Amino acid sequence: MRHEIVEAPAEPLHGSPQLFLAGGITGCPDWQETMAEHLASGSDPLGPEWVLVNPRRRDWPDDPVEIERQIAWEHRHLKSARAILFWFPSETLCPITLYELGAWSQSSKPLFVGVHPGYQRRLDVVVQTRLARPDVTVTSSLAELAAAVQRGLLPPR
Repeated sequence: MRHEIVEAPAEPLHGSPQLFLAGGITGCPDWQETMAEHLASGSDPLGPEWVLVNPRRRDWPDDPVEIERQIAWEHRHLKSARAILFWFPSETLCPITLYELGAWSQSSKPLFVGVHPGYQRRLDVVVQTRLARPDVTVTSSLAELAAAVQRGLLPPR
């Protein structure tokens, strides 16, 4: 069963728990769509009550006002999300995602972190995450990351 997916700049329609999909949104493939498919499948799919919050826009405006609106939207939804998933693709350095991971690593919010094996700063993310959040295991693929989310957010059987 598919989850509700809220894409920027839309707002969720109800108060379901939210999983924010943090990571590359420009200069990389639409990994968020692949992640949504992984989360909805497998032996333990994440329940449809979870809303996936996706900062990737279909049409990116070249307007400073809209860029500021996007930043505020992401900040608000990172703050209100029950959990945050971070994915670092190999195609781009993702400086804002690095900033967000650093900021949210200081919280007790559930975090799930995945880094493509070809990501330029992989070792930095692995070591910094281990130091800041020893409870978080860094994965190497979208499938492994989805499985970590499913294990971490599903109630025990």
